[in-house]
Parts: sequence; structure tokens; C-alpha cells
Amino acid sequence: MRRLRLFVLLLVLVAACAGPTAETTQTTTTTAPPSTTTTTQPPLPEGDFVNGGLLYDKWWAAAGVDEPTGDSPLWATQSTNTRSGGDTWRCKECHGWDYLGADGAYGSGSHFTGFPGILGAASGDQSDLTAMLTGEVSADHDFSPFLSEQAIADLVAFISEGLEDYSSFVGDDKSVAGDTGNGATLYDECTSCHGVDGRQINFGDEEEPEYLGTIALANPWEFFHKVRYGQPGSNPAMPSAIAAGWSLDDVRDVIAFAQSLPTLSDAATDAIVRGGLLYDKWWSVVGGEEPEGDSPIWARQDTNTRSGGDTWRCKECHGWDYMGVDGAYGSGSHLTGFPGVFAASAKDESDLSGTLTGGVDPEHDFSEVLSEEDIAALVAFLQGGVIDMSQIIDLGTKAALGGDETKGSEAFASACSSCHGADGTELNFGSDDEPEYVGTLAVDNPWETVHKILFGHPGSAMPAQFAAGWELGEVADLLAYLQTLP
Repeated sequence: MRRLRLFVLLLVLVAACAGPTAETTQTTTTTAPPSTTTTTQPPLPEGDFVNGGLLYDKWWAAAGVDEPTGDSPLWATQSTNTRSGGDTWRCKECHGWDYLGADGAYGSGSHFTGFPGILGAASGDQSDLTAMLTGEVSADHDFSPFLSEQAIADLVAFISEGLEDYSSFVGDDKSVAGDTGNGATLYDECTSCHGVDGRQINFGDEEEPEYLGTIALANPWEFFHKVRYGQPGSNPAMPSAIAAGWSLDDVRDVIAFAQSLPTLSDAATDAIVRGGLLYDKWWSVVGGEEPEGDSPIWARQDTNTRSGGDTWRCKECHGWDYMGVDGAYGSGSHLTGFPGVFAASAKDESDLSGTLTGGVDPEHDFSEVLSEEDIAALVAFLQGGVIDMSQIIDLGTKAALGGDETKGSEAFASACSSCHGADGTELNFGSDDEPEYVGTLAVDNPWETVHKILFGHPGSAMPAQFAAGWELGEVADLLAYLQTLP
């Protein structure tokens, strides 16, 4: 009786895939004489559920057969997903990367079909699952003309052994909170193909690039599946994390780390980030020696008493908020009276380059210490990286404006805690007597904090969230949370 009840449930599941006629089909099948077909099946071959996961993704690439032509017979029973051809034959297109179908991530949007998920079938009898895949329950759901008996067995094994419920790992905003330190360590095994920043392979095109960071943020469920099972038909073959012995938590940690990787890729973005680092402390970026003596233009002011290398830093004259005398450096020990660079974005590239190479002022010439590429990067930063920090920081109180501390906490756990620690006190930028943590910096100098969030810290592996595509609101969220840390 248990076998019969399970088989009837499977009939209902497949009938649900038949769209508008599902209710009629369900009534008919429940009054039919009990089927005994599955009891006469020969012994099933032992299935490889890892290969089954590849087949679930794109079975023709995993099986080495031709992509099917035309639409799947079931596709005509839905009208919301307008894809055609091979896409309509992919298991994931009906049942989702999260295996929940209409009850999960594919419950809305362009991928919506209304078809059910398969997560509930994980406890199903393998003979009954085989019947589903070979047309014995629905002729329109028959893969036996395309896949071998072994491949069918692998898919059955995947459904019965390989499914996981990812809902507890992925937040409503698609964020994944994990141990990014462990994720970064594990990701080292992926860099030979994907690169250290996840941008060595572009799954999109030049106009709309798609990298690991893009997928991790936009579709963490797909990322979970591909990390665990691999990419069907890839050359070299993408290894399976399951086969490598990674736990589900390991996969989660890698995704949490990957969500901090860049999503933008063009040379302009890279130049802007480099320019932001040069603006901070250029000699640490180019690997040169810290300049000796004061900058030639330092003698033009007498309010800022710093000397040596500090006098050569762009930020010391023009401020972390890029406003110079009109901003946060308009008073206090950093006051120089020099103007900001905020308005530079409106200037011509050649004019900015001339300003940096002595063409406008001979004492403002960096051409002897910076290459043409570095000068171009600084120009790119001035034109495309300078932001209006007054939108997210109050000049008088230094308090973050409009940030969501809860979202900021999630961002910190994902992108920052592996280095800074759970409470931000892992790295001390000061001394034992006068410690300075990320929380200290966020309160005392939120403008510097924002600059480093966006562009990183020169000479370190700190990721640049500008390259990850962070919006100003996301920076505000993180700053608001950082200001609550010790």
C-alpha cells in the first residue's frame, strides 16, 4: 500500500506539470486500476548522483549527446516562460536551481512556469522515479529516447540522494552569510580557472559580463548547484565539491566569499579602482619608495604641520571626501586650504592629465614617480570614482545617514569579518595603548572608511567593493553598522 500511495503521489506531481489540464488528469489517474508496471522492472543500475546533478543542469552536455531541437512537449502547457529550444528541456528550467519550482526562486520572473519542484520527491522510491523519467507516468516527460539507462539511474540517484534545501542559507535579499575566511581558503582551489578575483572566465559577454561574483550575488542557488556538482561539458572539467569532500557549509562559505568578488570587469573599472588606491598612498600601489622630504607645494600652506610622505598623498590635500577646504578637511589639523577634486569629474581627460604631470603647475608633477598607466588610472578615478559623500555622512556629527544597520551587519559578515573579526577588533591599526579598529575609524573618520570600502587599502588584499558593483546605499548600510562596533 505504501508503494501504491507513493506512485499515486508521483502521478499527481507529473500531472501538475501539465498546466491547465492538471486537475482533470489528477481525477482520472486516481480512479484508474492500480498499476503494477513498476513491480516488473528489472533491477536498476547503481546511479551516480554527482553525474545526475550535471544531467539536471544540462543533460545533453553531460551525456555528450546532441542538444534537442524544438520545445519540450510539456512546454506548451505553460505560457509564462518564453524561452524556447534547448532551454525548455533542462530540468532546472522547470524545477529551479533550488529544486522548489513554482514554490521557490522560479516562482516569479521570466523563469516562472508554474511547474512544481522536486525537493519533495527526494524520499521517493527509485522505481517510481524511474517511471516518471521514462514516460510511464506521462508520455510528455519521457527522457528514455535521449538518455541511456545509466543516465536515467544517475538522475534518479540525484533526486533521491543529492538534493539539499538551500533556503536556510540564502537570505531574502539573496545574501549568503558564511565564514568568508574559510571560503577564501577553499576558493584558492578555484583560482587556476577563475582567477583570484573570479573574473578570468566571463559567462556573459563584453557588454554584459557575468563572473563568479555576478552569479554569486544574482543567483546563489545556481552557484550552490554548480559548486557541488560542477559545470556540464566544461573543458577542463569543473570539479565537484561533493567529490572533493566539501561539506555543505564549505560550499556556503565559498559563496559568501564569492559575493565579495567583482561583478564589473571592463578596463575602466579596474583603472578607477587602481586610481582610488593611488589617491590614498600611491607609492604603496606602485611598489616604490616613500618619497623623502616634503612635496614642493607643501610650502604654500602653513596650517597642516605634517611632513615627509604624508605631504605627497593626494588625500592629504584634497580630503577623503574629495572636497578639500570645503569639506571635512576644512578645519582641524588636516587643514591646508587646498581645493577639493569633487568637481574634477566634469573636466576633460587631457586637462586632468596635464594637472597631474606639471602642465598646469610644475610643482604638481607626478610624471617622474608614476607611469603613464598610473596617471591614466588617477584620471579615471577622478572622472568616475569620486562620489558625493554628503549623501551618506553628516559633516557636523560624522554620523552615517540613511543606512540600515541590519543589512550592514549582513554585509560585514559576508565581506569583512574574515579579516576584521566578528566584532571588528581583529586588526588594530593603532597601538596597544591607543588601539584603532575598524569601528574606531568608522566613527572618527567615516570619509576614509567609505573610500577604503570602495577602493580597498593600498598594499593589502582588501577587496574593492566599487568593483563588486556596490551602490551608495549598500555602503551607507555597512558604515551605519561599522559605527556600532567597539
